[in-house]
Amino acid sequence: MGRRERMVRFEEVGVLPEPGDNVAIASRRLEAGTEVELDGTTVTLPHTVLEGHRFVVTPTGTGDALTSWNTAFARASRDLVPGDYVCTPTSLAAVTARGVEGLPAEPSATNEPLDPYELDESALSFGAQVTSVEQPGTFLGYPRELGPAGTRNHVVLMATSSRSSGFVTELARRFDGAAAGDGVVPVAHTEGGEDDVPNNLHFLLATLAGFTLNPNVGAVLIVDTEGDVVSGRAIKDFMAEHGYPSIKVPHAFFTRKAGFEHDLTIAGALIEPWLPVVDAQQREEVPLADLKIALQCGGSDAFSGISANPLAGQVSAELIRHGGTAVLAETDELIGAEPYVLKNVRDLATAKKFLATIKSFKERVGWHGHTAEGNPSGGNVYRGLYNIVLKSIGAARKLPREVRLDHVIEYGEPLPGNGYIFMDSPGNDLESVAGQIGSGCNLIFFTTGNGSITNFPFVPTLKFVTTSARYERLHAEMDVDAGKYLTGTPMADLTADTFGLTIRVASGEKSAGERAGHSQVSIWRNWKQVGPVEGISITTDGRMSRKLTDLPAEDRDAPLDGLPHTGLTSDAKTSTELLRVDDRLVPEAVGLILPTSLCSGQIALRIAAQAELEKWAGNAVTRMVALPHTEGCGSSGGASEETFARIMLGYLLHPNTRMALLLEHGCEKTHNDYFRSRLVEAGADPSRFGWASIQADGGLDAVGEKVKDWFSSFDLTAPADERGDLGALTVGLEARGSFSDATAEAFALIGREIVGSGGSVVLSSRGALLAHDGFRTAAFGSADPVGPTVAHGQRLAAPGWHVMRMPGTDWMETATGFGATGVQQVLAHVAGGTLSAQRFVPVVEFSNDPETVATYGDDLDAVATGDAAEQARIGLDTIAAVASRRLVPKAVASGNVGFQITRGLLGTSM
Repeated sequence: MGRRERMVRFEEVGVLPEPGDNVAIASRRLEAGTEVELDGTTVTLPHTVLEGHRFVVTPTGTGDALTSWNTAFARASRDLVPGDYVCTPTSLAAVTARGVEGLPAEPSATNEPLDPYELDESALSFGAQVTSVEQPGTFLGYPRELGPAGTRNHVVLMATSSRSSGFVTELARRFDGAAAGDGVVPVAHTEGGEDDVPNNLHFLLATLAGFTLNPNVGAVLIVDTEGDVVSGRAIKDFMAEHGYPSIKVPHAFFTRKAGFEHDLTIAGALIEPWLPVVDAQQREEVPLADLKIALQCGGSDAFSGISANPLAGQVSAELIRHGGTAVLAETDELIGAEPYVLKNVRDLATAKKFLATIKSFKERVGWHGHTAEGNPSGGNVYRGLYNIVLKSIGAARKLPREVRLDHVIEYGEPLPGNGYIFMDSPGNDLESVAGQIGSGCNLIFFTTGNGSITNFPFVPTLKFVTTSARYERLHAEMDVDAGKYLTGTPMADLTADTFGLTIRVASGEKSAGERAGHSQVSIWRNWKQVGPVEGISITTDGRMSRKLTDLPAEDRDAPLDGLPHTGLTSDAKTSTELLRVDDRLVPEAVGLILPTSLCSGQIALRIAAQAELEKWAGNAVTRMVALPHTEGCGSSGGASEETFARIMLGYLLHPNTRMALLLEHGCEKTHNDYFRSRLVEAGADPSRFGWASIQADGGLDAVGEKVKDWFSSFDLTAPADERGDLGALTVGLEARGSFSDATAEAFALIGREIVGSGGSVVLSSRGALLAHDGFRTAAFGSADPVGPTVAHGQRLAAPGWHVMRMPGTDWMETATGFGATGVQQVLAHVAGGTLSAQRFVPVVEFSNDPETVATYGDDLDAVATGDAAEQARIGLDTIAAVASRRLVPKAVASGNVGFQITRGLLGTSM
């Protein structure tokens, strides 16, 4: 137990959200035994209360409501007296897992049930919007023919699907530093890459269409790949069908039809004439009514609803007085706050549409077996947001009581007018922001408790942090210290200062995120279920009817025994030069920086590039790799989380990984402590790995130094060359597009040699090879169906022929799953187009299809000619050349790389 503190006044250590609340928020950590002067009496705290957690200030009986902002968020489990620590089973488990001492043995409260909200029409207030100013203000922006002015002027290179994301990223890189207004930026994302029509198609098309028309876009290139479901033509048709105006800025639609380098040259020639046009455009004085603010919160804590969110709301109210617009979002982060949001609304129809949106979101989540209680992340709970009701009430404070809710719109739907608008979206920050940008927002207010560093490529972000201590720790990444309100600065003064900063940033002053050069895009990800499913779905009353282990194994992607199929083998051996690394023979020794969530992904990528350039690990590794992804926060738990964690461990424990460091953002659901426990469960020693935190270590520069120090602290011998054969490898075999019977047999022959030599072959359960009778016969001795031996991303229990379960057809998700099983190289036959490479696992592409060879020959690593035996020989020799590092796959060399983690059948954005 910690030391006993002197007596303190309540005002020094506690914050009451609103008069009438019966619990207060601790403004700093209070050890057990602390004496607090409260309403003239002395209260002794029986347990430790962490900063941001709550303690009782008014006696409360068993079963009575515990309130913040006069809203019930929990019920007392026993009679509670002033000073008692308020903790629910979830919050107590979260702080116990972090090793906090002085905690109670049992929780003192239970979560308030998420019963469906019943609208009381008599309680609605149909007031006027906040009054306007006599003289509306202005800012310096870029006038646009279509309407609102831009706060920035970018050349945007937009991928229509994940299949073109590597292309636009590399294309933008080749224009780094070009004189082009505010720069050339890519919009690379994870969606639309499957063979089938995605369930999020409408949202995806609306968002991409909105991106092309966003006022911050000075020119746009829309890039697709032949055969894309989500194509440039699909976007054109969507815009025409839904009455979008035509694109007025310089633009073009470009379809990839040839080699990567060839297409980069052609696309680059389209862009080059636009650069001087965009660069010549000047800022002009435009009305503040042209400002459209996206309101977001991420890494929230108990003070988000006290300082940062109210401040963002007050600045938004001031903007609305000048004729501007504010857009609230994150539907699931308003569940439980319905009475607050609807206290002041334009009309009954708007109130009903808001509630219908909430209901629809609950239903979609319920189809996948989840409720909104899965939204709060581990960081949220640890920092005092015990459940979704507390998180929602705090988030709703971005809507001031005096401001009227004017409109409710769908995700990415064009803004219907000025005022205060709610847009349907998940609580996932990046996915929600993308919808707001698609709707037309040209500036982002991002409030954060833990210090989220999120930014968007072509729209500036102003980050409001809730406490001064966190602002000081992360001052280089934050823009506004809202914590000043907690230490006495009047809200009116903070509002005036922040409103001034808003105008300056809208007029061109760089935000902290722009100065850091960090940004990323994630669009509302696809979901697999489109209606109730027996045995999986739950009702919208918030009551979970089944446990994860009760669900069908395939639906929850449960692990299998990991033992191989009995297949055919051969005695042939293809030799290759490998590396002796510690106790194993491998093709390479990788230094891995693994982000624990989406928000640390791009930072990990930048750090890895610097580590590679400066040789932080010396000669101990052959290359440095980072694996940015979209998971770990803002997505549902359960089966999806289990698959995600399994994949992450697969890369940490991969035979090619020699050194690995986990980089957390700091407020995610799957933080460093989460993965420490997962590694222990897997029988691995966490001390083997490095650990760094963007938020806890003090921001981007500080965490970069910590990562550098860790990789530089080892004195490992360089890997030694050693002769081996392909039996030392685990190889993924894949075929995309059509292929001949001879090619199918060739793949079987390749697999037979690798397995016969002692290695492993992994196939996708959804892949074209397993669907081919000839391949199955040549590989397994029978054309009978072959089922999975491992779940998606599950490590193999023994070498041999393996099949990995795949919940979808997206190529990059397939490649990512392959790598997590232990695959060290993928050999893919391609027809009708080529594939992106995976960041960790080399992808080798060859083809026997004449048309593919003629069109995409420059992207192929080998051409497969002759009969089955000859094609197999070519494939085996190419695998050996890559394994010996004599050949770098073309896709890797050109920068056409990616990484994407599946959410399975039950994962959904939250």
